[in-house]
Amino acid sequence: MSSTGNGVVERAQAKAQQVAKEDLGRAKALVNDAARSGSYLYPIKGMFYFLTHKALWKPLLSRLAPTVTLSVGVVTAMFFLTYLPQLGIMIFVNGPLAVFTTVLLVLNESSAIISIISRNFLLQDAILDTFDGTLVDKNATGLLKEGRQLKSGSDPIQRLGKVVKNPFKRFSLDSLVRSVIYLPLNFIPVVGTVVYILLQGRSRGSSVHDRYFQLKGWSSGQKEKWLSQHTGPYTAFGLVATLLELVPIASIFFSFTNAVGAALWAADIEAKETEMTTSTAPNLREEASKFE
Repeated sequence: MSSTGNGVVERAQAKAQQVAKEDLGRAKALVNDAARSGSYLYPIKGMFYFLTHKALWKPLLSRLAPTVTLSVGVVTAMFFLTYLPQLGIMIFVNGPLAVFTTVLLVLNESSAIISIISRNFLLQDAILDTFDGTLVDKNATGLLKEGRQLKSGSDPIQRLGKVVKNPFKRFSLDSLVRSVIYLPLNFIPVVGTVVYILLQGRSRGSSVHDRYFQLKGWSSGQKEKWLSQHTGPYTAFGLVATLLELVPIASIFFSFTNAVGAALWAADIEAKETEMTTSTAPNLREEASKFE
């Protein structure tokens, strides 16, 4: 090979090493950001808060029967109709691990179907009530003044009045397309499933505070700028939330506890009580006010 050819190869290798080093540095920064923020704990905090505050159970109980029926039906149908055909394909890709990776694949597919149907047609209003009710319970009623009418009383759910602003769309084509595009990653042994969950977690994390941003009155540009500056914490929250919502049947329960966790996080940001506030963004609330 000529010296010119060698020079091109060396430059390409050097560039590849530089890009890899930069990407690794960004990944480390995101992980450190997420770890210091403590955002990954909020789905767990939401679970315990929900369990210990019975008033917040009302929205879930009002939708429990139809959603459980939907979940059981979808999971049963998916395993009955798609497990063996997909196992036949996965055996060539994953070998003996195919028995387990196919189960994960079917669960991921079932979770995507259940999530799209339930969130768009069964649970939207109930999840909104849970989020808003948690804010009321945390005395963060100032956030709600532009988005919802509030009644007097001590029960946080009964205090919720007419919704002035609703952050949810009845159908999210982007979410559907994203889920379909990501699913083939599960055909890659182990790593593919991990990457799929990470991508879903990042997508999930970017939407957990849609209601919070709406109540703050932020434009889409302000929201995107905020999320880009706090990618690590939101991805960490979304990752834990996604893992919880992959659990068959129980995913319904976790959809509500994750809403509680997101509301607790929003209330803590407003009150400047998060680890993210003290560690990675000392003036987080003041920073947030600049976006308004």
